Formats: sequence, C-alpha cells, structure tokens
Amino acid sequence: MKRNLNVNLAIIFAITLFSCSKVNHRKDGDWDDNIHLSAKTVELKATSDSVTIKTEGSWWWVCDISVDNKSYSGFMGVDLQADNYKIKQDCFVVERRDKNTLFIKVEANPNNVKRIISVGLEAGDYFDRVTVTQKAN
Repeated sequence: MKRNLNVNLAIIFAITLFSCSKVNHRKDGDWDDNIHLSAKTVELKATSDSVTIKTEGSWWWVCDISVDNKSYSGFMGVDLQADNYKIKQDCFVVERRDKNTLFIKVEANPNNVKRIISVGLEAGDYFDRVTVTQKAN
C-alpha cells in the first residue's frame, strides 16, 4: 500500500512539474533577432544621400521596400538568395553588397515633406526593418 502511495505521489509530482514548465508559444515572425542591424532608423539629407548598414547575421534578404505609400516586392530578375544584388526603382537603390552589408541610396527629395523609405528584411521566420527618413526639400 505504501509503495502504491509513493508511485502515485511521484506521478502527481511529475504531472505538476511538466504542467508548470515554460512552453514555447511563438508565432510566425516572433523569433530572436538573427540579423542584428547596426541601425534600424536613419535620417538622410534632402539632397541625394546614402547610408550603409552592417549586419552581424549573414543569412538574410530584402523582402519588401516602401517609399511613402508606394510598395515594392517580388523584385523580378533579382536573386534574393545571392550574397550581392541591387534593387533599383524610381528614387532609390537598395543593394546587398555582401553577406553583412546593406546599402541604401536615395535621390534628392523634390517635395516639401519628408520622404519615408522602409526596407523590410527577412531571415527565416525573423523579420526586421530599416526606416529611412529623408528630409524635405
């Protein structure tokens, strides 16, 4: 009888221990930073200007770019898995120069309001973003 009591207590203890343990409830995109950007926000001059962002992680790619209210994605003809590539659109160039370097260049801002350029990066289930604010003309 005492032996059964000990077994039952051990089972109850084990169930209690496992039910109170921390469970991983992560969702898509809810992962630790594996890109490690040197900067997530940048301010550029109203004239043509550029910035170089370094990363500690090397397995990432550009997934989307937006300029004010206009979005770009898909990037036909660009191999986003390559160590280097260039995405050129209306007023910007976004370039992956090597495994750890993101280069963003914008043309002069002709408007009297700030221009916001947002570059989305992805590395597996981790997503990050560099936001560039270009001063008004």
